[in-house]
Amino acid sequence: MALQVEKTTSGREYKVKDLSQADFGRLEIELAEVEMPGLMACRAEFGPSQPFKGAKITGSLHMTIQTAVLIETLTTLGAEVRWCSCNIFSTQDHAAAAIARDSASVFAWKGENLQEYWWCTERALDWGPGGGPDLIVDDGGDATLLIHEGVKAEEEYEKSGKLPDPSSTDNAEFQIVLTIIRDGLKVDPKKYTKMKERLVGVSEESTTGVKRLYQMQANGTLLFPAINVNDSVTKSKFDNLYGCRHSLPDGLMRATDVMIAGKVGVVCGYGDVGKGCAAALKQAGARVIVTEIDPICALQALMEGFQVLTLEDVVSEADIFVNTSNKDIFMDDHKRNMKSKAIVCNIGHFNDLGYSPGGPGQPSFVMSCSFTNQVIAQLELWKERTTGKYEKTVYVLPRHLEEKAAALHLGKLGAKLTKLKKEQADYIGVPVEGPYKPPHYRY
Repeated sequence: MALQVEKTTSGREYKVKDLSQADFGRLEIELAEVEMPGLMACRAEFGPSQPFKGAKITGSLHMTIQTAVLIETLTTLGAEVRWCSCNIFSTQDHAAAAIARDSASVFAWKGENLQEYWWCTERALDWGPGGGPDLIVDDGGDATLLIHEGVKAEEEYEKSGKLPDPSSTDNAEFQIVLTIIRDGLKVDPKKYTKMKERLVGVSEESTTGVKRLYQMQANGTLLFPAINVNDSVTKSKFDNLYGCRHSLPDGLMRATDVMIAGKVGVVCGYGDVGKGCAAALKQAGARVIVTEIDPICALQALMEGFQVLTLEDVVSEADIFVNTSNKDIFMDDHKRNMKSKAIVCNIGHFNDLGYSPGGPGQPSFVMSCSFTNQVIAQLELWKERTTGKYEKTVYVLPRHLEEKAAALHLGKLGAKLTKLKKEQADYIGVPVEGPYKPPHYRY
């Protein structure tokens, strides 16, 4: 594989499909900025003080137009940024081109193979002789994984002289990871160890990445602090519930050119993502059936008017199947019993059925809610980098910072918050300026 890093006229490194698409990307970025008020409010409030000055941030997250607005929010706040996509299909090439030309190092293009994907991840983490990164924005945990596996291999190499053996695993993707680490050891046997020692922390966007982080925390191998952005209220509720509710019907109809009204839709799982998908299908006129393993979620679905059955009960009569829940949901026996031209799609678990090439993403406003949490989390980690506040464990955003992320959106929406009087605040036992709900409160 003979991939070569390219450089802009200003000397910034990149590798994208076609830099000539940058003008088109810039136009769409400017349109998206209008619909991402939280990020624009971050720029207005924090930009003048340059809180990220001196910070090197690596991102591994879908390289889309909305992500471009996130990247340029980080650079507006003073950061230097290197970025790759967390998925081989999700890059919007015009977005990657605009960012590569104008503001940050990008290594991403739509349709990467797995070797190219991990090459891009390695490039995003490679800050050269000066070292880095200081912070990671991760989605799925691959950048975090590469560092952890690299450190483990370097420790073994120092102790025994043993190099990683790609043939030791049957997993083709992990073979690529081990090959990258093995080859790197020959050049710099402390490459990932130096990264680990410098890193302030990571903020993680996705369910998959958060699961990995909690597993590492449980077995004592987590190497740096982590903030779980995925479970922030203005991420999980808005991204999963409201985002799915607004984007799924349009996405299905654009992808299949069929009417949903009158069809039978099956939503596997009734968590936040499933609730949004079920509501979207219902809004579009489908009769919706939910499958669930959790009796509480099943009861919630029933109270919302949805029938709860097993996949085997409905596989031969349904027209649309949406997996939001787990892997190995639609097996060969299920597919053989489905109607001709049944639609099978997937949201939330991109490693099961694959990410839909060319499919619609979340609306820009929904991503503003999610990405504002990312900016707030990164600011918090960077601000507290010398205080010892964050240890090598997984945290959720403190409630006052979640409220801040929500508040950054309100002005654009024309909202005016009522101010508590001190007597009122004392009466309900909260500070006048918040937070207004305890950490255990469930919205």
